[in-house]
Amino acid sequence: MLWHLVAAVFAGLAAAGVGLFLRVVTRKWLPSWIVPVCAGLGMLAYQINHEYSWFSHKQSQLPESAQVISSEKGEAFWRPWTYFFPMTIAFRVVDQDNMVKSEANDQQLVEFILYHFEKLHMDRVTTQAYLLNCTTRDLLPLEGEQRQPRTTEMRQLKDSAPLYQALCNT
Repeated sequence: MLWHLVAAVFAGLAAAGVGLFLRVVTRKWLPSWIVPVCAGLGMLAYQINHEYSWFSHKQSQLPESAQVISSEKGEAFWRPWTYFFPMTIAFRVVDQDNMVKSEANDQQLVEFILYHFEKLHMDRVTTQAYLLNCTTRDLLPLEGEQRQPRTTEMRQLKDSAPLYQALCNT
């Protein structure tokens, strides 16, 4: 986060330099307030670029075997432009290399970990182990090191669910 602050300051300085250059080229015809306005716009442009490129940057850091299952877009009142162009604020990933496929009672089972990435003031990643029955489409969260099933939280996925498609149709 410190490096983003440094980058924003340097973007502001560069934009202020452009404003100063424009003022010199026009022989001070432009008002003097153009320099700090350019600095502010430069910092704002850097911040907007950083926020909108967060999702693609995080995707580039994932291993080849990771597959994005879903993403969430959102708005914020302190970012009014997000009402017109919502930005990605969270996404879920499954790593194909870390899933375990098995069969029991003629039912295909997949044990996997679902990673949930969230863009907050600091990036947050949460993980949850699951067991998916591909035959019945039942999704069961697993708890702890022993991976004990939490049967009260079992739910059934639709055939069209991206998670079901990614794990059972491969």
